Amino acid sequence: MPRIAVVFYQEDAETVPVLDWLDRLPARAQDKCRLRVGLRGTNYRMLYFFHGRVAAVLAHGLVKEREVPPREIEEAIRRKRKFELDPKRHTYKES
Repeated sequence: MPRIAVVFYQEDAETVPVLDWLDRLPARAQDKCRLRVGLRGTNYRMLYFFHGRVAAVLAHGLVKEREVPPREIEEAIRRKRKFELDPKRHTYKES
């Protein structure tokens, strides 16, 4: 199976939604999310999309509900479209 890079979507020079979301979680939940999604009955979702065969792009995260709210899906689609227009600009690179 080919390897796929995982990248973080970057809104602008200072905003990376999934990292901002992770930073707001309790430290233990952050650790769990880095390894797998979920913590003692509270589950988290990280919305993502694929950019060809090159990358899975983490768009943003949210606390898991029964269904993903339509506004969250719309936001992920908006970010996907922006990413497709300019992948270099919307790919987070850790400095």
